[in-house]
Amino acid sequence: MTRVIHTGDTHLGYRQYHLPERRQDFLDAFQRVADDAVADEVDAVVHAGDLFHDRKPGLADLLGTIDVLRTLSDADIPFLAVVGNHETTRDGEWLDLFESMGLVVRLDDSPTVVGDTAFYGLDFVPRAKRDDLDYQFEPHDADHAALVSHGLFEPLVPDYGNVDWDAAEVLDAANVGFDAFLLGDEHTPERVELDGCWVTYCGSTERASASEEAERGYNIVEFADGEARISRRGIPTREFVFVTVDLGPGEGLDRVREQVAQHDLEDAVVIVSIEGEGEEIAPARVESFIADRGALTARVRDRREYTAESGEVEVSFADPDDAVEDRLREMELSEAARDIDETVRASKLADSNVADTVESRVADLVDDGDLAALPGDATEQDSEQSTEDGTGEQTEQAGADGQASMGEFQ
Repeated sequence: MTRVIHTGDTHLGYRQYHLPERRQDFLDAFQRVADDAVADEVDAVVHAGDLFHDRKPGLADLLGTIDVLRTLSDADIPFLAVVGNHETTRDGEWLDLFESMGLVVRLDDSPTVVGDTAFYGLDFVPRAKRDDLDYQFEPHDADHAALVSHGLFEPLVPDYGNVDWDAAEVLDAANVGFDAFLLGDEHTPERVELDGCWVTYCGSTERASASEEAERGYNIVEFADGEARISRRGIPTREFVFVTVDLGPGEGLDRVREQVAQHDLEDAVVIVSIEGEGEEIAPARVESFIADRGALTARVRDRREYTAESGEVEVSFADPDDAVEDRLREMELSEAARDIDETVRASKLADSNVADTVESRVADLVDDGDLAALPGDATEQDSEQSTEDGTGEQTEQAGADGQASMGEFQ
């Protein structure tokens, strides 16, 4: 039997809410996975991409990562990994550096055998280059096999217009039979069985957006008796307090404060959602009230809609993700345009990473001859509309909040 931890989407270096404490939280969660691996004496830790949040992690992030990887190395537990969309570069990858240090095995189309299981890797591949993939792997003589990859795959991720990587097609085209397809990118742990192969997302180890309410964790995968068995384990993370306040007619700030005060807010990230028919609320007044009670930070989201007094202009304070998705469905985007949208918005790129990554994606599209499909007038018009709507400044949050809330396996 081979028993491994399947993890991913650790997003090390993410300074969420611009707080150094949150940056440390992401590293602490990764350390907890390594500590669990050592305590449970697993055969390997398999990481399905997005080790880092940014393709240019800082020195502190690199040193912290090396410390965690050494925890595994000292216990003779191999760390097997693929490259995710957040960390991918046009040159060498950080995994290559760690591999040269003897801390990581970067998975590819040749088998890495651990126990009685052969592991293969498929890095994140941009949409424009997926047609070139043939899914041919070197043979193995192990009892079991698993493929590790990073991306949004059907049927586990709903198709919102930016998902066209089908897990069934990959498995059918592969010349190797797999017992498990271990995935990263979707922060919700999901799984489905396709023709005897378990296809599963491990979920993220920390909350990368306010929409990820459920417990964080990882998968434990056991390969034995010709099959893979998957179980789930949660890990402790910083407390997120989610408060939804439904205001009745005439209710306002006092009602919100009353509801929030019922929770222990010490050192927590507090997310308040306001609904109903009550008075308009100034988010800053709620956030100040929460800060006085020892919270690390607070975010107030008013889900209601207000109409300007003129009656001619409707100003919506609803979730911007919904508006963006509705707009995209109305637009007849080319494959190239959809790839750029995926890069900037759906992939939750950090602000510091957007320009460099878009430049890289555009260069790839030029090399592939795909930019001919981009209508210039439409592109310019959409850019101007994005600026007017303010969505250009919200790309990171819109992408991060676009992740589904984490569900439990049934």
